[in-house]
Amino acid sequence: MAKKEHVSETPATQFLRKHGVTFSEHPYDYEEHGGTAVSSRALGVPEHNVVKTLVMQDEAARPLIVLMHGDCKVSTKNLARAIPCKSVEPCKPDVAQRHSGYLVGGTSPFGLRKPMPVFVEESVLALDRIYINGGRRGYLVGIAPAVLAEVLGARPVQCALE
Repeated sequence: MAKKEHVSETPATQFLRKHGVTFSEHPYDYEEHGGTAVSSRALGVPEHNVVKTLVMQDEAARPLIVLMHGDCKVSTKNLARAIPCKSVEPCKPDVAQRHSGYLVGGTSPFGLRKPMPVFVEESVLALDRIYINGGRRGYLVGIAPAVLAEVLGARPVQCALE
């Protein structure tokens, strides 16, 4: 039997264990600016099932998290309309890191530094299993999508651009 690669704890995995969430661990070789195309290829799963964690802000600079399919972009107009606020834009990397406590490329919605509202693309919740960042670059966790709503209180929205 192959030896399981040990991955050290992150705030995300501590959060998942504390909440009794079952998850699988999937380390891979991180590539700068490789995104979900790299992780989906490394794991052998569809990029649609790899969920990216995006730190954004509204017009008053209040941070929020958007969980989106790896092969889709966020329509900030549709998101702003859905949540409702005037506008939404991505945070600059240093601001995102300050809010989340994670390096960009390793941002997880679990174990965030600051509590933030979490929004999830509705169709993500229909998948059987998703792979989402585990709190470190080159490390995803596999979970049931229902965890997003049950544990994070993620609110479904429709804001995907294919």
